[in-house]
Amino acid sequence: MSRLRHILPLVLLIPAVAHPARPMITDDARTVDAKACQVEAWSRTNRGSRELWALPACNFTGNLELTLGGAVTREFGGSSTSDVIVQGKTLLKPLQTNGYGIGLAAGYGAHPADYNGRNLGDPYFYVPASFSFADDRMVLHLNGGARHVRGEQLRGTWGIGSEIQMSPRAYLIAETFGESRGNTAFQAGLRLWLVPNRVQVDATYGNQYGNKPDARWFSVGLRLLSPPFLR
Repeated sequence: MSRLRHILPLVLLIPAVAHPARPMITDDARTVDAKACQVEAWSRTNRGSRELWALPACNFTGNLELTLGGAVTREFGGSSTSDVIVQGKTLLKPLQTNGYGIGLAAGYGAHPADYNGRNLGDPYFYVPASFSFADDRMVLHLNGGARHVRGEQLRGTWGIGSEIQMSPRAYLIAETFGESRGNTAFQAGLRLWLVPNRVQVDATYGNQYGNKPDARWFSVGLRLLSPPFLR
């Protein structure tokens, strides 16, 4: 899936309790609870490789979520590469039930293998906006931003995502996303709370438009959230 597979999943961070999260690409206008942390881990299987991700995030101040994590990608029968992400996210207007919210996120994503072994990467920013309907049973998310690719012009990034509550613990999730001068992709799946607000699992299927066999992927993930404990 070219550079879209390696970098675009880096630029959208983990949202707050009970709502969209990795491995979805489109972010929401929420942060991790104040003084709390979370860890999201997932495996994404592509046509010829498997990605193993881990993204810890904490909210130390109440309105600044910080993430430091990354991934290892193993080509089937071949070599391994790595990704690293550092990001900060804040809310300009918290999302309210039957209302809307808006935030701002910025960070740095690096895929060292793309730079001949040099530890260089791409700075980026994006604005997540979320809209709540039917008492949060349906939430729509819109993202718009840009990233600076070394040696290239600035690239625009975008995403449109949704979550629909099917039961008290189960959600249907779907999205489409892409970047300027790149391919457009989609992803859909299910998310389930094993322990409400503490332990969550998910599974998704994704592909580029046109049903391209070489671009499709599957993912399974686990999300762990802590109660507030930071001082």
